[in-house]
Amino acid sequence: MALTSSSSSNLQLPIRAILVLVLLLLTAQPSIACYTHLFSFGDSLTDTGNFAHSIGKTPDHVRRLPYGSTYFGHPTGRFCDGRLIVDFLAEAFGLPFGTPYLAAKSVKDFRHGANFAVGGATALSLNFFREKGMMATWTEYSLGTQIQWFKRVLSLLSNESDCSNIMSSSLFIVGEIGGNDYNHQFLQGRNLASVRQFVPSVVDAISSAINELIELGAKTLVVPGNFPIGCVPVYLTIFQSQREEDYDPKTGCIKWLNEFSEYHNQQLQDELDRLRVLHPHVTIIYADYFGASMNIFRSPHQYGFTVPLNACCGSDGPYNCTPSISCGSPESRVCADPSAYASWDGLHLTEAAYKLVAHGVLRGPYAVPALANTCPHIELNAAPLLYSNQCSG
Repeated sequence: MALTSSSSSNLQLPIRAILVLVLLLLTAQPSIACYTHLFSFGDSLTDTGNFAHSIGKTPDHVRRLPYGSTYFGHPTGRFCDGRLIVDFLAEAFGLPFGTPYLAAKSVKDFRHGANFAVGGATALSLNFFREKGMMATWTEYSLGTQIQWFKRVLSLLSNESDCSNIMSSSLFIVGEIGGNDYNHQFLQGRNLASVRQFVPSVVDAISSAINELIELGAKTLVVPGNFPIGCVPVYLTIFQSQREEDYDPKTGCIKWLNEFSEYHNQQLQDELDRLRVLHPHVTIIYADYFGASMNIFRSPHQYGFTVPLNACCGSDGPYNCTPSISCGSPESRVCADPSAYASWDGLHLTEAAYKLVAHGVLRGPYAVPALANTCPHIELNAAPLLYSNQCSG
């Protein structure tokens, strides 16, 4: 039977609609256009639950409220009231939060990456400290151990996908790491000159980890520097001084401790410059956590913080911090509004502070190149959220 002109026209309409739909699908940008996986390494500033899993059933404050109360509503193993920098980076690129390596049950848990960071981890190995006659670290899972964990995960993923594709399409966050290498020594009473001698060894350990990842095929790595420890309530409490010249008059932070953090960061940046020459086809981004967080202490009200130097969860001691009273213990108390504080528990930052730092790394100027520029053709999912904490005052 021949088709009439009317029936032919009616048939063409759905065909045209289908063609338009196909063209739209072909030209549309995927929601995750840059990174298929996010792998992160470090200490409690990046740990999403490995430390909590590593201690088995041993009671620990990080397993109790108020940890996790701001965003998750329950403890997750994060040393924070909510999300960490690595969580904001994952959200920005449309990736789920990284599964803690020690919490994974199967290879499927690693399909978008993994978190290898462990609270208390050091860049240097446990044996290094033992050979120096120092007390054992808070955890045996140093950066070197975390790299070995990653190799196991990569081997598992390689059974399901091409290894080189996984490495080249993944984002690696190597740190922050090294802070605990220094924390141990400062808190054991070692003087500044003694601790400075360890900086080259710490930087070498970080460099070795980066090199291993590059040799495995990593193409994009973010390497954060250390935070300004002179603005941390625990340090402000332990190293209180009657000498006015020890403090930065603009921030109230301890100058010599911040200068030490800057010294580490400069040594790390020098090493990253060397690695960039050795690996010109790899993008190695230095994330300036120090500079980004100093905005809070220099201009707290501009960024929505009214209590920059006190811990939100702590004690009634100076800076709301008493080293013997842990956040979450019966003796501790919690502030009403964590977003007004930079410090969560006297040692770690609040979600609000991490959010601000993450924004500076994503959009600049606290990463060169800005992390968003490694993926310029997608709109970062977390951008509106990150801007929301900033005030115009």
